[in-house]
Amino acid sequence: MRAAVSESVGCALGSRVERTTRLSGGDINDAFAAELSDGRRVFVKANAHTPRGMFAAEAEGLAWLGEARVVAVPQVLAVGEDFLVLELIEPGRRRPDFDAMLGRSLAALHAHGAGGFGHARDNFIGRLPQDNHAESDWPTFYRERRLAPMVTRARSVLGQGLVASFERLYALLPELVGPAEAPARLHGDLWGGNLHVTAGGEPCVIDPAVYGGHREMDLAMMRLFGGFGARVFAAYHEAFPLAPGHEERVDLHQLYPLLVHVNLFGSGYVDGVRRVLGRYV
Repeated sequence: MRAAVSESVGCALGSRVERTTRLSGGDINDAFAAELSDGRRVFVKANAHTPRGMFAAEAEGLAWLGEARVVAVPQVLAVGEDFLVLELIEPGRRRPDFDAMLGRSLAALHAHGAGGFGHARDNFIGRLPQDNHAESDWPTFYRERRLAPMVTRARSVLGQGLVASFERLYALLPELVGPAEAPARLHGDLWGGNLHVTAGGEPCVIDPAVYGGHREMDLAMMRLFGGFGARVFAAYHEAFPLAPGHEERVDLHQLYPLLVHVNLFGSGYVDGVRRVLGRYV
C-alpha cells in the first residue's frame, strides 16, 4: 500500500497502519488486509487513478443496501478520494442452507423497494459511470439510463448494424419487459465475485452498483456468468414469485451487463450482444 494511503487510512481510523497484506480478486483497484496498531484488521481498497467520487459512491451504495437490514454488507469505516476502508469479512464455510438464505434475502432486499426508477446519485459499474437520473417507468429507464449510454460508448465496437438493431429494440421495450412492477432495491452488479461468505457461513454482498430498477436485472446478472445454484433462484421465487414470462426476459435483462463488458473488455462480448438482439428484433 502506498505510504500516503496508509497515512490517510490511519488518520481516518485513529490508529496507525502497522502491516498490510495484498489480497486478490479485483481488476480495477488494489485490495489489502490492514492490521492497525489498536489490533483491528480492516479491508482497504485503494486506487490513485480512480474516477472522482467512485469510492464515495460505493460507500453510499453499501449503506443504501444496508438500510434494508435483510442481507449482510460490509460496514463502511472510512472513505477518501483514493481509498475505501471496510469491515474485513473473514471467510467461513457456507451453511447448509446458504443458497436458500441468499435467495430469501435477495427477495427481501428487492421487496424493500426504492423511491423510483433511478437513484439519488450517479455511481459506477466497474470503472464506467452509471447514470441514475430518475425516469417514471422501467422501459424508459432501461432504454435511456442503461442501454443507450452503453451503446453510444461502444458504437465503434458494435458497428452500425447492431446499433440499428438497438434502435428497433427500444421501440419494443414497453411490450418486452413484462408487467409493470414497483422499483426494487437492486445491488446492480451481482455476479459470483461480489458474493462473499461470512465467518458464520452467511451470504454477504460487496461492490454494488445500486439503483431502483426491475428486480429481474439482478437475477439475470446472476445467471449470466454462473456461480449461483438452482436453490438460490427457487428460494427467491418461493419468497417473492416472479411475474409470468420471466424466463423469456432473462436475455433481455442481460443486455446491459453484456454491454458493460463490451465497454470494459472489448469485442469478445459482441457475439453475446448479437445473440440476444437476435431473439427480439
